[in-house]
Amino acid sequence: MKSYRKTLTFHTRNRRELINITSEVEQAVSESGVEEGMVLVNSMHISSSVFINDDESGLHADFERWLEALAPEKPHDQYDHNNGEDNADAHLKRTLMGREVVVAITGGRLDFGPWERIFYGEFDGKRSKRVLIKVIGE
Repeated sequence: MKSYRKTLTFHTRNRRELINITSEVEQAVSESGVEEGMVLVNSMHISSSVFINDDESGLHADFERWLEALAPEKPHDQYDHNNGEDNADAHLKRTLMGREVVVAITGGRLDFGPWERIFYGEFDGKRSKRVLIKVIGE
């Protein structure tokens, strides 16, 4: 069994961004040499997310509105966590969107449905954060 590890680093310009990282994950799978197995992709921070969905701008705008309705950024004082911080909403958004994804690898490629793509969701940006890619298989 092979095992391969790679990290990606993001430093977003905005507090919240959704970034399609499918090509970076595909590259890591290719670098691993794994033909049959699994890839785990997870955020290594508690205010960002990795998830699978469609790469469609209207859907991304819907995510933004939905997340803001459920966990609005402001006013900051609505959250107990924001005692000296201002990112409680980012922690809640990460919980909603998830920490990680696992994707099957078949024939050396991500075994996706037709519109599935992997995204990094940043909810408290403007600083460096990492994503782990772990490929396991044969």
